Amino acid sequence: MRVFIQSIVAQILLNPYIFWRGYQAIPPKKSWRIPYILLFVLELSLFFFGFAFRNVLPDQVMITIQYICNTWYIASLYITLSLLLLEVLRLSNRFFHWFPGWITSHWKQTKLTLFFVIIAFVTGLMFHAYHVVTHPIVKNVYITLPKGNSDRDSMKIVMMSDLHIGEVIGKKLVQRYVKMSNEQHPDMVVLVGDIMDYESRFAEKAHIEDDLKQLKAPLGVYIVYGNHEYRANRMAKYRWLKKTGATLLIDSVASPDSSFYLIGRDDYINKKRKPLHALMAGLDTTKPIIVLDHQPWSFAEMAMNGVDLGLHGHTHNGQLWPYPLLMKLIYECPYGYHKKGPTQFYVSSGIGIAGPPYRVGTVSEMVVLHIKFAQ
Repeated sequence: MRVFIQSIVAQILLNPYIFWRGYQAIPPKKSWRIPYILLFVLELSLFFFGFAFRNVLPDQVMITIQYICNTWYIASLYITLSLLLLEVLRLSNRFFHWFPGWITSHWKQTKLTLFFVIIAFVTGLMFHAYHVVTHPIVKNVYITLPKGNSDRDSMKIVMMSDLHIGEVIGKKLVQRYVKMSNEQHPDMVVLVGDIMDYESRFAEKAHIEDDLKQLKAPLGVYIVYGNHEYRANRMAKYRWLKKTGATLLIDSVASPDSSFYLIGRDDYINKKRKPLHALMAGLDTTKPIIVLDHQPWSFAEMAMNGVDLGLHGHTHNGQLWPYPLLMKLIYECPYGYHKKGPTQFYVSSGIGIAGPPYRVGTVSEMVVLHIKFAQ
């Protein structure tokens, strides 16, 4: 819902520019211009209708409006980027005159051709971006921890973050996630925050807790909070997460077996969460210590306290290009494997999405951690 509201910026700023350039490209005939104008009028009317009545419309009607308008919102970003690239090429031609003569002599036909090329390109991109979300990959990551004992020399962990169960990520996708996880035959499953999106009622109505109960792992399934667990219906989300049968770790420590510790931190959004050193007080630090912490902000704290492995999500690696470039400016490591001092980290791009079900330049991933404990 929040992404739908935020897209008003695109509706106000991008739509006029796209409309203007497209209007210039199509033939000056009523048979072209009237349908073209109507498409923009209908999309804008649908958006502002949904915006105005978002709190009273039935869920299914609002979800349909969101799908249509958010799809256009994402498409409009890439149409705009394509048009800006053409603007740069057009302006450069004024100085360098590098366009072939057949382009300048057939400028109207060239503009119409580019109009359809951009439509075809963005349409293909959107289909691919949707497929990336609905068909997550399995990412195998191999890590050796410099601690261990005779009880266990290796372990396989399935890690999922950022499911964002809600209007978009529903029962069918969660069932796919569960099936994928069980096919890996993990020793342990960890869900590293943002299990829910904004509202809990979508998961409650579909009884998705029954699907998460099907996750199989002999050492158990563990969940930590993400920032979205603090957005709307906080207590309802807590009660629902307890129904999944998983162990909810909120600033607490678990010992799935005698060979290692698993620490689940409350989300970084809670400024009163316990410091890591308080959670580690009294632990046998000769054993491996694995920390689940949704947001990847605490690398230095974890390295200072001698944590062996930190697992994170939250960033989505930007989800839509070019945002991954921005993520690199914000986070020390927005995605993938990282090491700081004695501590190793993995930041997942998430298996779900926030907002529209599209990814460009990033992946929806289930991470399978193959951990070897050094003796």
